[in-house]
Amino acid sequence: MSDLKKIKDKFLLKLKNQLNLSEINQIKSDLFGKNGIVTLQFKKIRSIPETERKKFASDLNIIKDQLQDLINLKINKIENTEINKKLKKEKIDITLPERPFTKGKIHPVSQTIDEISSIFSEIGFSVEEGPDVENEYNNFTALNTPDNHPARDMHDTFYLDEKKEKLLRTHTSPVQIRTMLKDKPPFKIIAPGRTYRSDSDQTHSPMFHQVEGLHIDKDINMGHLKGCLNYFIKEFFEVDSIKMRFRPSHFPFTEPSAEVDIGYKIKDGKIIIGEGDKWLEILGCGMVHPNVLKNVKVDPSKFQGYAFGIGIDRLAMLKYGINDLRSFFDCDYRWLNHFGFDPLDVPTNYRGLSR
Repeated sequence: MSDLKKIKDKFLLKLKNQLNLSEINQIKSDLFGKNGIVTLQFKKIRSIPETERKKFASDLNIIKDQLQDLINLKINKIENTEINKKLKKEKIDITLPERPFTKGKIHPVSQTIDEISSIFSEIGFSVEEGPDVENEYNNFTALNTPDNHPARDMHDTFYLDEKKEKLLRTHTSPVQIRTMLKDKPPFKIIAPGRTYRSDSDQTHSPMFHQVEGLHIDKDINMGHLKGCLNYFIKEFFEVDSIKMRFRPSHFPFTEPSAEVDIGYKIKDGKIIIGEGDKWLEILGCGMVHPNVLKNVKVDPSKFQGYAFGIGIDRLAMLKYGINDLRSFFDCDYRWLNHFGFDPLDVPTNYRGLSR
């Protein structure tokens, strides 16, 4: 015990002195290093007689703990003192310039969706949504699409299973089916959203955006459809009048079906909508096929209506002078900075916009 007491007294005396961090760490190494004094004492335990071994080990542990606690206390005190000195010396320089930040903009597609929703809401349409992953029934069968229709082919549709029961929706028309299955007529809705087809070039993308419109009620006819589309096109392109024609076409879910063309002309390299003798196709439409109504438990002898489908990306390209659909999805901030919209400048009704 006398040796242990000497070790303890010697180093307690040293630690009472005014020491710097380097000196304290040296004492710590002298005591507890690989060949430190305390370390060597622990190695001696095995050579001590068994009757004395337990007391020796207990006394040694007590001395070790006392010295370690004192060393750690002095180290913490020195470190805290140094930190406080630095805090007193350091000051916040309020003259530094603010950190740079990038101001975001609304994407033209998002802007166009908001404009379309705003226009149709003015004439009584509500907005409905549905999942991007659809079942085959809602996407094709309920919409009167035959099993051998080209749209079902793998080259056009992204199927998610071998049985072709799950797929990425090819249009937002399934939202019409879901809406009519859960509610009762009349219906007056639009369904904007993402759609997917296996196609990619300057005017086509594997993912694009569509808005479907549906109006089901008693005594609805093609005249209502034409009036609705005429109003929408004039409001969207912000023109007083529009040249519009219905060109006969075919869609499985409408009968009769039509493509809608609008008049335009080229002036100074820009497309002028509503004037000129040229024609531009912008959407498809028609009267809802009776089979579609039967599939959603609506009596076609009592109710009828019209439906239309519009490519949102194409409308944005026409209105804002964008000539390549793929640029919508390039994630190029320079492009968005040019074609995007400042959220602080966009009025709540989204009308009469300019960049």
